[in-house]
Order: sequence, then C-alpha cells, then structure tokens
Amino acid sequence: MLLLAAHDLLKAFALPGGGTHRVVDVAEFSLVAGAQLALRGESGSGKTTFLHLIAGILAADGGSITLDGREVATLGEAARDRLRAETIGYIFQTFNLLQGHTVLENVEFGMAFGRGVDRAHAEALLRRVGLGDKLGHFPRQLSTGQQQRVAVARALANRPKLVLADEPTGNLDARNAREALALIREVCRENGAALLLVSHDEGVLGQFEQVQDFAVLNCAVP
Repeated sequence: MLLLAAHDLLKAFALPGGGTHRVVDVAEFSLVAGAQLALRGESGSGKTTFLHLIAGILAADGGSITLDGREVATLGEAARDRLRAETIGYIFQTFNLLQGHTVLENVEFGMAFGRGVDRAHAEALLRRVGLGDKLGHFPRQLSTGQQQRVAVARALANRPKLVLADEPTGNLDARNAREALALIREVCRENGAALLLVSHDEGVLGQFEQVQDFAVLNCAVP
C-alpha cells in the first residue's frame, strides 16, 4: 500500500544579495507502507530540506505531498499538525532532547501532540531500547549512544506509520552507529513503521537493501 507520495515538489530559499536558490525539485517520489529506504546525499544537497517538507516542518513552494492517503497541503493547520503527530516520527541527528526533562518525560512529551500520553507504552519503548533503568535520568546523565536511544523511543511513541531519520548516526562512533542503526531498523519493523533515512555515510547506506541517490531524485541546481 502506498504510504507517501510527492509530486513536483519545490522549495527555494532567498539569497542575501537577492534572488532565490532552489534546494528541492523532486518530480516524483513514493514509499510503500513498511518499506525501509535510504537516501544517499552529501551535506548541502537538500536532503534534510526534503525530509522537513515531508514532515511539515517547512511548507513547500509548489507541488504536493500525499501522506497516508491525505493531501497535506489541502488540510487546515490543526488537521495538518494532527496528521503529522499521529503519522510521522522524526529522529534528528542532534537528538533534540529536552535537557530539563527526564528520559521518560521526553518520550511522553512527544506523545502529548499525538494520541495522548500513555506512560505504560513509553516505559515499554524505553525498556525495548535498553533504557529501562534510566527512566528518571536526564539527557546530560546519558552517553551519546543512550541519548540516541531516547530519540528512537520518542520517534516511535505515537506508533507512527512513517519514521524519518536525518543522519541519525552522525554524532556516534562507529560501534554505537552500527548498534543504533540496527536498533532503528528493528524497532521500525516491530512496529510496522516505514523508514526513510538520509545519510552520506557509506557504512550506513551499505546496510540497506534499498538505496536511492538524492542527487538523481532531486533536479535542483546545486
């Protein structure tokens, strides 16, 4: 079943001296439910902007995005926010954890924007990623690899149909990167979530059966 489709997707940013720079120009892109796809792209290639457009963090200048059968641009702001909260989980390279809140609170906070806080589910996810004994810890008390695990649990908290991962191993050493990637893929499979990951790391990309070059997909002028 088709989960995500983008058509004639455009995004440009204003240049300081005037004019615009087109960053995303994607004619066609699709992802089926449960698939795991990696996009290869160097820094500055527009792949993060592409993910932000899919997630609704940025608004497109043109084109369409259909998510779980719904055309995102036609929805009102509240409906769009609800669709994003209930359908998409996002794993950021920098984790984006709330430093003043505990591990458990970070996961619960992500739930607050979706179907509502379910403490038992949050605790179960944290146990699944190996942090069952860290629920009351703050992010600063965790290793980098453990913080990434919190980010993974938070991304899966609302039982999303699609997980977006933006260079999710970029701040990890080689061993933690391998473990984190294996965990992300396994937890997505267990939860029936599709995974769309972007990376420039060939070690990461080499672990995926489906890899697509973003430079081929994206017709924007570098």
